[in-house]
Amino acid sequence: MANLTAVILAAGKGTRMKSKLPKVLHKVGGHPMLEHVMDAAEAAGCRDNVVVIGHGAELVRELVGDRARIALQAEQLGTGHAVLQAADTLKDFTGTVMILCGDTPLLEAEELQKFYAEHVKSGAAATVMSALMDDPFGYGRILRDANGDVAGIVEQKDASEEQKQIKEINTGNYCVEAPLLFEVLRTLGNNNAQGEYYLTDVLAKLRAMGKKVGGVITADSEMIMGVNSRRQLAEAESVMRRRIAERHMDDGVTLMDPASTFIEKSVKIAPDTVIYPNTWLQGATVIGEDCEIGPNVRLENVKVADGCRVEFTHVHDCEINK
Repeated sequence: MANLTAVILAAGKGTRMKSKLPKVLHKVGGHPMLEHVMDAAEAAGCRDNVVVIGHGAELVRELVGDRARIALQAEQLGTGHAVLQAADTLKDFTGTVMILCGDTPLLEAEELQKFYAEHVKSGAAATVMSALMDDPFGYGRILRDANGDVAGIVEQKDASEEQKQIKEINTGNYCVEAPLLFEVLRTLGNNNAQGEYYLTDVLAKLRAMGKKVGGVITADSEMIMGVNSRRQLAEAESVMRRRIAERHMDDGVTLMDPASTFIEKSVKIAPDTVIYPNTWLQGATVIGEDCEIGPNVRLENVKVADGCRVEFTHVHDCEINK
């Protein structure tokens, strides 16, 4: 077993989504949010990962398939309780557990790699990824001591007026050494406004044990965006679309109007191809070099040969040749 494994929290109902579909299965960039998180974790080097499921368990289990092991949180009693459900699965694991949220589809593998590297370098028992936000409302605030180490995290609903002024927020991503993590999780209480078992309380307990708790501030505040509503889903979609468009442009593809071009994450486009407005590229679509695609085109699972021109077309599951 690798020295780094991920526990991905995907048990929540997502009440504000007002949907029968589990929150983590809503799509961003054409793929379920949980799939993006699993992709990032795997690319960052996490192995033998565990996904904690709960609401809509069978649907989420179907998406996960054999990509990760499953832990069931039958009753949603907080983030600490959720991670504790992975204890039996990871009982023989002695490395670092990276805890991630299944509703953060913009996570980048490179940032997670940096996060883990800083955790190892610091020698901390636990490290939290934080971010600086102009409007931190709704997020847990990072409390630091005189040495700059993390002294604890206070949730919005439990924060004093003074603590609510803190701009450094908890992203919900952690690296914690496995044996200590589960030892402390078993001692958590739920004496808070929500009556839940907070994962954040683990940090305070580790501090009380004399353990070092570190904090790494990510410069990419977009990356840690959590999705709890349809509005936030649209915001994440906008960011994802922009990032996908920028990646293709950086790789030599011309997008005449990125704002009206929809490209899913799984699509591949070769250099010197031009994409015209009102174009949708979906699924396992592969487009060759020197093509002109659009305007008003929708391709789904389509392979386009080099040098083709495709306009005013909606096709799927086929090949287009000159």
